[in-house]
Amino acid sequence: MNNLNQLILNFDHEQNFKDQDFYVSKSNEYSFKLLNSWPIWEKNFINLFGEKFSGKTHLVNIFLEKFNGIKIEADQINNQSLKDIKIYENIVIENLNKNIDENIFFTLLNNIEQDNKFLIVTTIKPIVNFRFGLNDLNSRSKNFLLSALEKPGDDLMFALILKNLSDRQISIDKKLIDFIVKRIDRSYGKIFEFIYKIDNISLKRRKPIDFKIIREAFRGIIE
Repeated sequence: MNNLNQLILNFDHEQNFKDQDFYVSKSNEYSFKLLNSWPIWEKNFINLFGEKFSGKTHLVNIFLEKFNGIKIEADQINNQSLKDIKIYENIVIENLNKNIDENIFFTLLNNIEQDNKFLIVTTIKPIVNFRFGLNDLNSRSKNFLLSALEKPGDDLMFALILKNLSDRQISIDKKLIDFIVKRIDRSYGKIFEFIYKIDNISLKRRKPIDFKIIREAFRGIIE
């Protein structure tokens, strides 16, 4: 964290990391503030949604460290889950998709509501866009407060590239990051794919990252 912040300061880039290196930007500020405002929520059910790698898991992990609770993978929900949640006030269901026991999930939602507990469900698309086989579940999905993790802006893209390269103990010049940010798709998945590519090419060439390696990585993504 200290090394990363020092790099950001050296780059004259705004230092805006909060809680375990989570970078707060316009793309995720609403969700970050919402989870940190617990228990003063408009609704007890929150749907945190965004594309893969957008930071959903990072955010709920920060939430659980602060406020305590239980996290369950959606595809692992079963009858035992109904017992497991009883002693917790906060429940997180991660990666909800169509591969779920709808009856148990509906019962879980009812139990949470009846006990006036709090629920965060993470999904890729908004839960209201799901089409469950159980009509009651479709109705219940409309009771969630939606919180989107939007596509990354320039500042978040810069921070993600810097952090992930720093985690790999790779130094990179600011102008190279600016070059990448101006050309890469605004997609969390593409950012992480690109970081992997330039790191891999750099290791194979046994050379530090430069414009030549970056251009080669871009060709690989396009192809």
